[in-house]
Amino acid sequence: MGATAPSSVQQRTLPVPAGWPIVGWSAVAVAALCALASLAAGAGEPGWRAAIRLSARTSFALFTAAFVASSVTIRWPNPFTRWLLANRRYVGVSFAASHAIHLIAIIGLARVAADFPLAPAALIGGGLAYGFLAAMTATSFDRTAAWLGARRWRLLHKTGMYYCWVIFFITFLPRALAGSAFYGSVIVVQLGALLLRAATRSRGRSISEL
Repeated sequence: MGATAPSSVQQRTLPVPAGWPIVGWSAVAVAALCALASLAAGAGEPGWRAAIRLSARTSFALFTAAFVASSVTIRWPNPFTRWLLANRRYVGVSFAASHAIHLIAIIGLARVAADFPLAPAALIGGGLAYGFLAAMTATSFDRTAAWLGARRWRLLHKTGMYYCWVIFFITFLPRALAGSAFYGSVIVVQLGALLLRAATRSRGRSISEL
């Protein structure tokens, strides 16, 4: 008496991806979305430009999720933020996969657009970002991380993440200043993410953040 009878029908919940499958599903999703955007924009240069824009946005979203994983878990602990923190490594590698698709789209555009700008500063800055991404991805496995050592691993990943933040910022800021509401909101998100990390650290509550 007084106890709640168990329901005869158990509520089913969808499985939540975790670990390396996150990377696979993210890569497939980004590639599929870019293909759809390219088809919708048309063949040739318009299609490649659409894929570049979309992959830049998916890369930024995945990067930001990994960038603030510890901070949001500290500030707003809940099942989602704990999941994000537990899978931060795989979200970060998903960012690298998305940005690899972005690079493929850039190469595709450079092949079909004769006037595609390839400024030396952009090549050097972007190339260094991809160098960091390659090194961070290579050391996202337990064996390679152990080979690198905890101190050097933290230095590499922290430097790489902040460098990527800067590259996103200097890429998006001119478009925001030109009056784009979308890129203006992106800059606000970027600055908010940076301030959130700083505020978390200043209170001495950071959880081994990149």
